[in-house]
Amino acid sequence: MRHMVDGRKLGRKSSHRKALYKNLVISLVEHGRIKTTTPKAKEARRLAERVITFAKRGDLHARRHVASILNHPTTVQKLFDELGPRYKDRPGGYTRVMKLSAPRRGDNAEMSLLELVRDGDRPEKKRSGRKAKKPVKAAPKKASKAAAASEAATAEADEVVDKVIKEDGAE
Repeated sequence: MRHMVDGRKLGRKSSHRKALYKNLVISLVEHGRIKTTTPKAKEARRLAERVITFAKRGDLHARRHVASILNHPTTVQKLFDELGPRYKDRPGGYTRVMKLSAPRRGDNAEMSLLELVRDGDRPEKKRSGRKAKKPVKAAPKKASKAAAASEAATAEADEVVDKVIKEDGAE
């Protein structure tokens, strides 16, 4: 059983696996989107989220920690100058894994896009399974003879009042 065993091995030794994740994250930060296999994307996402969270802090200790993880100065610079401030108000979920429909041609591996989420992209809250009832539009009522007579009388009364006001103003 794999109790408390974290992460995927991906058929690699630990040093090779760490280098793979670092390279994937560096490419993600540089290009904003990378195409890779789904298991690699899901694992690289973990490291990318962690690194971006450090970049949000922005202090010297966080910068040195990220530099020790990635060991790529221009990527660290971009993380702290652009991505950290961009995701300042976002409480996680900086990346997205989108599965592609077509598998890789050579070995039929399931492919995915790993991309950084843009500023305005926020997932909508899930709604309950029931659909909300649409409000029923009221059918237009047929005007009765009494209502029509009442409206005519009101219009005549308004005209009389206007005439009286004009006459009083003229004197």
